[in-house]
Amino acid sequence: MDDTLKRLLAAENAASELVQKSQADSEQLIHGANQEARQQEQRFEARIPELHASFLDKSDQRATQTVAELERRFEERLAQLRDSADTHEEAALDAAFRELLGNPGNA
Repeated sequence: MDDTLKRLLAAENAASELVQKSQADSEQLIHGANQEARQQEQRFEARIPELHASFLDKSDQRATQTVAELERRFEERLAQLRDSADTHEEAALDAAFRELLGNPGNA
């Protein structure tokens, strides 16, 4: 019976050592994971100015593109209005002269 108790005690000690080793390994893994998370957070925070600058650059490019498109549309519309004014200018002058010449009382 003494051998059985010794074997049980040895098994219990071995199990206790395994639990302690597992807990130590677990703590080490948790510590490593926390350290890795902090490093990744630091890398991300270090990139924030770069990301911000990139966002501003893209926004500036889009704004410049939008302004250029609006200016192009404005110039096209202005050209259309000038063409229309040129087209109707002679007809308007003819109508004005007819009105003036046709109504001698206006002079």
